[in-house]
Amino acid sequence: MGSSFHSVILKEDLCIGCTNCIKRCPTEAIRVRNGKAKIIESKCIDCGECIRRCPEHAKDSVSDSLDEIKTYKYKIALPAPSLYSQFGEKEDPGKILAALKAIGFDEIFEVSRAADIVSEYTKKIVAKSNIRPLLSSSCPVIVRLIQVRFPNLIKHILPIESPVEIAGIIARKRASEKLKIKPSDIGIFFISPCPAKVTSVKRPIGSKKSSVDGVISFKEIYPYIVRNLKLVKEPLPFYLSGKGIGWARAGGETFSLGISDYICVDGIENVIKILDDIEDGRLSGIRFAELLSCTNGCVGGVLTIENPFIARNRIRRLSESYLSEEPVLDYDLSEDDIYLKEEIIPIKNNVFGDNFVEAMKKMSECMEIKEQLPSLDCGACGSPSCQVMAEDIVLGETNMDDCMVLFKKKFEKSSKKEG
Repeated sequence: MGSSFHSVILKEDLCIGCTNCIKRCPTEAIRVRNGKAKIIESKCIDCGECIRRCPEHAKDSVSDSLDEIKTYKYKIALPAPSLYSQFGEKEDPGKILAALKAIGFDEIFEVSRAADIVSEYTKKIVAKSNIRPLLSSSCPVIVRLIQVRFPNLIKHILPIESPVEIAGIIARKRASEKLKIKPSDIGIFFISPCPAKVTSVKRPIGSKKSSVDGVISFKEIYPYIVRNLKLVKEPLPFYLSGKGIGWARAGGETFSLGISDYICVDGIENVIKILDDIEDGRLSGIRFAELLSCTNGCVGGVLTIENPFIARNRIRRLSESYLSEEPVLDYDLSEDDIYLKEEIIPIKNNVFGDNFVEAMKKMSECMEIKEQLPSLDCGACGSPSCQVMAEDIVLGETNMDDCMVLFKKKFEKSSKKEG
């Protein structure tokens, strides 16, 4: 996929220009122009908040279809541990995996296995690092948020691949060696609760190519699993690590580290506040921060089906049932398999360009315009705030008459003169 791929898309024909989305986008990546929303790709982090907020369902997520698995000789599904939370507590996780396999996969390899491996490496890095706090690299929304809004904190991000990527490496290597087939004949498909993880596979951070070949959303695969649950008779063996399964909910990753000086924050707006505090040096006494875009963690992903609070409770209970089980860590992995291959770099969004002199002129013009605006940040103009509207005016993307407050005053003044 190209460097501009985004899982979050706009269905323009469904958009009514209501402005609900622009107020909730954490990177101010959406405008409404000519009655339709517009996504600024360089700012979009695929968090899916606009999908949650749009009453017209004009925002959506693209992922791979189930037909894609047919293009490979051997197909492996990588279910996120949050998949278990989408079904009733009486459903045996082994039967859920069997129902997933029956869709057309040859093998299942749970991402929770790789989560335990990431936890072990994280413990080692946290113990040695002088950077406080270190930030989990497992939520791709947070990594991209830092690239866009908090580039000074990039050095805090753990230089470790996500559990999904490590699961893909292990699954492909094992299947290739066991079946004596070419790695390219094996299709690795992640079963995902969120759009950002689709983007992280199509446009990976920290490596040139993902270990995963495709991503299928919970929403697409859920009806097939429900159907197959009525048909499968024997459950598959599933990975019994309570800590690995616990990664599906907020706090699961930090719990697996066994440390006390950590913080766990879920929900994108809460995360932004914490990142502000970290940037200001207010959390230097904390060793590790687990930051998750979705409320309650991955169980609250945009592409999930179940109420996230119910789902979180199911994962808690399932995880607690297997906390006494020891994680399996003896996979044939090198450090190259674990650590990021490339440096994470900032995503530049210089509003007024890279020419310093020109940028200063435009900034001065922007400040003058901002002083004329009402500072209500109502969003009626199609920009998320008065500050952003001032920037958009300088860039020629809108004009002062699009401010409803000023337009009303102008109209009233004109009416009085005529009267």
